[in-house]
Amino acid sequence: MAVDLAFAASSFAAVFAIVNPVGATSFFVVLTQDYPPELKKRVIGKAIPAATGTLVVFALVGTGIFTFFGTTLPAFEVAGGILLFRIGLSMMQGERPRTQLTQQDREEALQKEMVGVVPLGIPMFAGPGAITTVIVLMTGAYSPLDLVQIAVVVSAIIVTMAIGWVLLSNADRIFQRMGRMGVYAFSRIMGILIAAVAVQFVFTGITTAFPILK
Repeated sequence: MAVDLAFAASSFAAVFAIVNPVGATSFFVVLTQDYPPELKKRVIGKAIPAATGTLVVFALVGTGIFTFFGTTLPAFEVAGGILLFRIGLSMMQGERPRTQLTQQDREEALQKEMVGVVPLGIPMFAGPGAITTVIVLMTGAYSPLDLVQIAVVVSAIIVTMAIGWVLLSNADRIFQRMGRMGVYAFSRIMGILIAAVAVQFVFTGITTAFPILK
């Protein structure tokens, strides 16, 4: 079976655009601005595998997961939106997310490290939009079974996440010229954008669940 280059290109473009690793890198810079380099590496080591695994699993068995847990994609969108809105609001107010409180004990260090899973890996990298995208791309891969198409979608996810890993690993170099005050100002701007994305998540989830509201 030959690889459909048009489908491969469109799949990568769709996954890359919706994941938006550049925007997620900006969020990473703000979220971890007071983290030591070693802790930032551990956060990246949590974020990328978590996001990659989430998208690959949903690409392969996404509809089955929602059916098994008795939930829907709109519910996931609303939950992710509420989580992101809380973070965006704290950033707009000049506060640090609770995961950034400067406690030195091991429990707090672990909590800081886990921001790589939530909210950086999920839902910033692997959000409702990305999950929907990979599920839709896979819809034609099972009827009939097309292993090449499945491989193309999974490869698009892996390549996008590899780019995200590179961007996160070099985030400080990319943003170092902003200075501390620049980062704080940028934090507030990002807070507004993240809050807007969060509201859109909630709005999309509600209107999808209740089409009459559109």
